[in-house]
Amino acid sequence: MLVDQLVAQGCDRIFTVPGESFLAVLDALHDTPEIDLVVCRQEGGVGFMACADGAMTGRPGVAFVTRGPGATNASIGVHVAMQDSQPMVLFIGDVDRGTKDREAFQEIDFPAMFGPIAKWAAKIGDARRIPEYIARAWNVAMSGRPGPVVLALPEDMLLDEVVAVDRPRVERVVIDTDVVDWLEAERLINEAKAPVAIIGGAGWTSETAEYVAKAASDRGLPVIAAFRRQDAVPNDCATYAGNLGYGPNPRLVERVRTADVVLVIGARLGEATTDGYTLVTPEHPGQTLIHVHPDPTELNSAYRADIAICSDVTQFCKGLELGTTETRIHEGGAEAHADYLAWSTPAPRDGVTLDLGLCVAEMREQLPADSIICNGAGNYSGWWHRYWRYAGHGTQLAPTAGAMGYGVPAATAAALRHPDRTVVALAGDGCFLMNGQELATAVAHGANMLVLVIDNSGYGTIRMHQEREYPGRISGTRLQNPDFAALGRAYGCWAETVETTEEFAHALARAMEQTGVRLLHLKTDIEIITAGTTISQIRNK
Repeated sequence: MLVDQLVAQGCDRIFTVPGESFLAVLDALHDTPEIDLVVCRQEGGVGFMACADGAMTGRPGVAFVTRGPGATNASIGVHVAMQDSQPMVLFIGDVDRGTKDREAFQEIDFPAMFGPIAKWAAKIGDARRIPEYIARAWNVAMSGRPGPVVLALPEDMLLDEVVAVDRPRVERVVIDTDVVDWLEAERLINEAKAPVAIIGGAGWTSETAEYVAKAASDRGLPVIAAFRRQDAVPNDCATYAGNLGYGPNPRLVERVRTADVVLVIGARLGEATTDGYTLVTPEHPGQTLIHVHPDPTELNSAYRADIAICSDVTQFCKGLELGTTETRIHEGGAEAHADYLAWSTPAPRDGVTLDLGLCVAEMREQLPADSIICNGAGNYSGWWHRYWRYAGHGTQLAPTAGAMGYGVPAATAAALRHPDRTVVALAGDGCFLMNGQELATAVAHGANMLVLVIDNSGYGTIRMHQEREYPGRISGTRLQNPDFAALGRAYGCWAETVETTEEFAHALARAMEQTGVRLLHLKTDIEIITAGTTISQIRNK
């Protein structure tokens, strides 16, 4: 009955590490060819893959794990899905109902554990209500601000024989824009001297991206991607100004600071996007804030909005694209895009043996524009955030929660979802070894993807902060690494090691001639700690 409901909701793929607590589900999947079962090697990878799958499809990515250790391992995926506003449903095999509340083997109160980091967490105690719970889970995960749902499944409940009524497929509830709110937003943008738009987030689609690009280009409105939402609009949009987050373009930061009207579409204005709530402050004196978001609880929560518009972002952007006869054309958009093009064009850095900026430029030459770039957390990602030009919605998978270990699982999910696309996993040496074992999953399921392991023999981001706060006192941030190319080959990947900029272009070309999983081990110098500074410069400052 449970698996039938998953099929009814359009689930075509499940990510799992098998557990004895949901053997009945595995048995039902044996006779369900409509669902592809992706068997992973650790539940953290399961959670990340399901989160990434939901981000790509707009419907919940589905994960199954066992109780106790399985659930705690998978919790990172739930946290990322929540902070990334992506739909996901995590099913947890649970202890049987007769032993509940005795601290049975691996028992945890899952609604209590996941309640703070999920949109809804519950336990299905009555098998007759399975259709109800599944339909509600899909609705909650997709509606308003999308996010994760967690459902615990008592082992004995899965064996009950009951009669129940199936529920039909649930679609996302769409909230139309109030025409009065839209006209007022339009008026304020037209009257502004220096407006900007910060975009990307909950409920974003390729259609949203098209409407935004057209509306912004027609108005000369600078559009700025929120942190790790750089695919919210094609980066060749005539008014695309770049992205906020860590290490942004100083000219872009100044443009936001001096804006008189800030139009925020889909974004939450989180800590990373706003540089600790300072770039745009919660009270934003001297600025008018128009906040468009599909979830009413997000509006006027951390930020005071001059106009709070609860609306499906696509509907709002469609209206914005239509415009009015009084639409004003601003000059700032073209200037902002020129600033972005200059900022995103890498120049050689003196004395750098393996220059990641030039490597990204080479990738732009060799790889298709619609490649899907997947990364976890770490300073290495900053080179791609700055220099890669994202082709539009669905070309970036990167956790706004800043979770390490996301890149390889996300790329695996992307390669399975889009076998016709080029998929790239980016991982630092610390990031890679948190979920690098999912290379086994990628190889086992025939994924085609490129993996770049950027190895500077350290936890680079933490080292950077350490040098700023305690210069020269290195503690806990050095790493002793394996030969990542040899490790990749052990998993069944094609792999090479790259140590110079000159070697990279040829190695990339050889990698792209291969099929399956290809891994390039890029050995870099931790002295070159970011795309814009060095360890020595931080220490001296």
